[in-house]
Amino acid sequence: MKRVNRIIGGGAAVVAGLLYATALIAASGESGHPTGPVNIVDPYLKAWHQATPENPPAPPKPDVDYGMDPAIGAFRHPVATPLTTNAPNFSGQLDHWDQNSYAKNVEVIGFYPGVTSPWHAWASVVDFGGKRYLYTHDRDYLRIMDVTDPRQARVVWSQGGVWNSKGASEDWDASAVTDYFGGVTIAWNKKLRRNVLVASYEIGRFGLMDDKLRQPDKVAAQRNYNSLKGFKVFVMNGPTPDKWDLIATRTTDYQHPDAPIGQQQGSGALDAATWWGGRYMLLSAAPDDSYALTEYPDYLYSPGYQVWDMDDPANPKFVSQISVPGQRLGDKDSEAAYRANPRAGNRTSWMGSRNPIVLTKPIEAGGRIGFGGMGGLGFYTFDLADPANPKTLGHLSVPPSYAGTEFDNVDVSQYDRTGFVFSNGYPMNENCYEPYKDIFSIDVRDPANPKVAAKFPRPVPPPGAAFTDFCQRRGSFGPKRSGGLGQPEGGRQGLAIYAFYNAGIQIFDVKDPAKPSIAGYFVPRFPTNEELPEYTFGNSTFAVFTEYDRNIIWAFSVNGVYALSSPLLGKPRLGAPKKIWPERH
Repeated sequence: MKRVNRIIGGGAAVVAGLLYATALIAASGESGHPTGPVNIVDPYLKAWHQATPENPPAPPKPDVDYGMDPAIGAFRHPVATPLTTNAPNFSGQLDHWDQNSYAKNVEVIGFYPGVTSPWHAWASVVDFGGKRYLYTHDRDYLRIMDVTDPRQARVVWSQGGVWNSKGASEDWDASAVTDYFGGVTIAWNKKLRRNVLVASYEIGRFGLMDDKLRQPDKVAAQRNYNSLKGFKVFVMNGPTPDKWDLIATRTTDYQHPDAPIGQQQGSGALDAATWWGGRYMLLSAAPDDSYALTEYPDYLYSPGYQVWDMDDPANPKFVSQISVPGQRLGDKDSEAAYRANPRAGNRTSWMGSRNPIVLTKPIEAGGRIGFGGMGGLGFYTFDLADPANPKTLGHLSVPPSYAGTEFDNVDVSQYDRTGFVFSNGYPMNENCYEPYKDIFSIDVRDPANPKVAAKFPRPVPPPGAAFTDFCQRRGSFGPKRSGGLGQPEGGRQGLAIYAFYNAGIQIFDVKDPAKPSIAGYFVPRFPTNEELPEYTFGNSTFAVFTEYDRNIIWAFSVNGVYALSSPLLGKPRLGAPKKIWPERH
């Protein structure tokens, strides 16, 4: 998710905008480096600063250090950049926002403007009463759509701001949040005979702080955050929140389980839990403030992983914490591993997890090998056969690629068939002002020795486009995520579908995961000023969710939600699904 701070409609509230607010704001010079004196009061932050070098990347010069190569019509990315909300332009970019759409092996069957915000969307589907509902949400909005017929979907629940050319219909003050959840996981629970929703509550990642080295008041506010750091569990007696019952609230600060809001340590639970409705659940979380070894300029934590016992969803019990070298202050070996990382001191890189460990089946059903992306700390494999004593099996590191995130998303949809998984980071700067973010195809047939087997091909514009490289199209370019475990049927063998920002939706042929290729795509047009403010345009297509049971792809773009079909998936099923989702055990 990317944000930029904006004031909407003249209101006093700071509205979450694009690019996870970074150190490059009003206090920053044009060079991209923060200016002004360092002012650190927080003891953990002070210890981190003393333990690390000071080595931020120098802003590269467009058309000198990076830019278009006119001889081949391809873009040469910079080696390293700082995070910025004001990425410079380069020669050869379009002077307008492209109003053309492009498609190969994809057809649009429905379009719904104004459903999400233009920044981010978590997505899930749930079946109730013979109808299918699509949930799209972020912390500042929740929209529920009846998508039983994806050609005639309709919103049945709306909460939070709706965007148009003037911005959001409601002001949003990220610092005043008290009870807004992030990612959710919905699963059928056999004991309760109900769908159960687990909602993650974490420290906000936008609009709260810009430079942790120079804003001690903002740092203190995050330490004493005014919302839950943890998760809540709801029983769903119907599709809309007025029919949900809260049955449990937990903090991920497991050492202080009774700590009230404002006194809970750590990050809270990031993104959506890994849970199938049975006994064990996996979270991404930093449990306390010692998980502080991270370079990210507006974030204080290096999240690890947690295992929770959900045998009784009304009484979740902490089982174990998983961390890797390079996360914790006060541990000499961990600090040494951090300083040995080439990213240490760059004041840019995200270190730690952003998503939970993923497996292809529940631990209680025999799932053993799990996979986790740990940002600049690398890719890890884990043995979860004994959830109370999980073991780290293998580790993979690659050359640094910052700004932007590294090893964020892990796709395990092809693992059982092939022994390969896919992992990637995603861009955070616009105008290709950072290294390109590859999707790595990783051979984990020997999970103790993961190896990069291939990189997914870089999308190229279709014939006839007014640009020869997607970097010229403006906005962000690179992979985001592939939809996650909550997609009905979990995936399709031989296919991997990714949101790709200004390259839309890219469908990859991964029948042979060591030789991925592009099989199809849908690249939507950019919005116009009559639809949205121009500062939102660059986020483009930021999420995808595929109903593999009905052969329908949902693409979440700045200007709306697209329902897509593709012969690569098969003929779309334009009615109620034959089998209820989430699946019932």
